[in-house]
Amino acid sequence: MGEKIKVRNNVKIFGNGTQSMIFAPGFGCDQSVWNLVVEAFKNDFKIILFDHVGAGRSDIQAYNQDRYSTLNGYAQDVVEICSALDIKDAIFVGHSVGAMIGLLASIQEPTYFSQLVMVGPSPYYLNDPPHYFGGFEKEDLLGLIDMMQKNYIGWATFFAATVLNNTAQETVIKELENRFCSTDPLIARQFAETTFFSDHRSDLPKVTVPTLILQCSEDIIAPDAVGDYLNKHIPNSLLVKMVATGHCPHLSHPEETISILREYLNVTAEVR
Repeated sequence: MGEKIKVRNNVKIFGNGTQSMIFAPGFGCDQSVWNLVVEAFKNDFKIILFDHVGAGRSDIQAYNQDRYSTLNGYAQDVVEICSALDIKDAIFVGHSVGAMIGLLASIQEPTYFSQLVMVGPSPYYLNDPPHYFGGFEKEDLLGLIDMMQKNYIGWATFFAATVLNNTAQETVIKELENRFCSTDPLIARQFAETTFFSDHRSDLPKVTVPTLILQCSEDIIAPDAVGDYLNKHIPNSLLVKMVATGHCPHLSHPEETISILREYLNVTAEVR
């Protein structure tokens, strides 16, 4: 069963440390998005990379529309990976929806995790006035998903620039665009619907694992108000506002991402 799960999620393990550090990609991306970051930690940690089912080199035959119609299905995958690898007290680093997937996994099985690091997370992408500003109106997201269905390549080009807020180097934008284009369009659209229309605000107070929230500047996907909301509602959380702009600091600003991670892990190690 363990080998089947490793193949399903294309799990890769390397590094010289004893404590595990799990990196989860965000929407439309595979594990390679972490390449610029994991090198800095492989001498001190056991690095675990994986792909969400339907992305990267995961087993596409394992994709089940019912299971992955909610983020809990993806969180169950993380729990099963941890179980298969007999993991305890791992540091979970997730980007965007990958961060929320890790949060849900930590609620289900907190002993698997010692810390959560959430990069550009959002519990809910829709505006819900007067008390919550997620950044999008429902019509905006329906329009994005409609574009995915009608012109997937055009959507990938547009969304890559939007996610990076047009401030990243052209090569980084193209790299993200190519990752979107390598995902099956039907699965990508279903994952988009699952991501953008899920509401996990009520789960935030259930988190028992110390949590670092990285909030980028000028992040259209997860604006400042979302980072503040998460920090207010997740117990034992720390919010760090980055100089990095856009939504993918691990791609556009890897040095700052590494620096913040190192500082946080050193501090939490001292506390523990």
